Amino acid sequence: MKVVGFAGFSGSGKTTLVEQLIPALKFRGLRVSVVKHAHHQFDIDHPGKDTWRHREAGAFEVVAASPNRLVLMREFEQPAELKVHQLIAELYDGVDWVLVEGFKDSDLHKIEIWREASGKPARYPDDPFIAAIATDSPAALPVPTGRPVLDLNQPDDVAAWLVENGQRFDYSPEIYAP
Repeated sequence: MKVVGFAGFSGSGKTTLVEQLIPALKFRGLRVSVVKHAHHQFDIDHPGKDTWRHREAGAFEVVAASPNRLVLMREFEQPAELKVHQLIAELYDGVDWVLVEGFKDSDLHKIEIWREASGKPARYPDDPFIAAIATDSPAALPVPTGRPVLDLNQPDDVAAWLVENGQRFDYSPEIYAP
């Protein structure tokens, strides 16, 4: 399994790039999973549905499965900030790539999404885990870099770069075991 993170400030285009990379990698015959960090309370279930009712009744976990889909919902009794490695461990082990959105401070190799127009600082000068920068304004990068600079508006080129450099993103759970 290969794991790559996508880091950047809110509104930089992380979700859009990840959304575009999924079909680009699938087109190459690769199975892709996504781990997304959510900052706020969120819900994938809807009031009145069986799974919602079970969860509201106090179930710690609800697993719903059909011939086409499996969903696991876990309700924490106390707030818990899981590490990205704990979430990766929950994934099916037959996946080729895991795209991790958020977790900008993790020790995963990442692609930074940076836009000059955002007015936000770049992270790559201070984050040794940034493997490349995807940007729409390479000439405006605030600090010269030896890292690859990818065109944020060419997701197929970003996917090709990931595949060509896949060995950099090999994931070994043993390294990150607590």
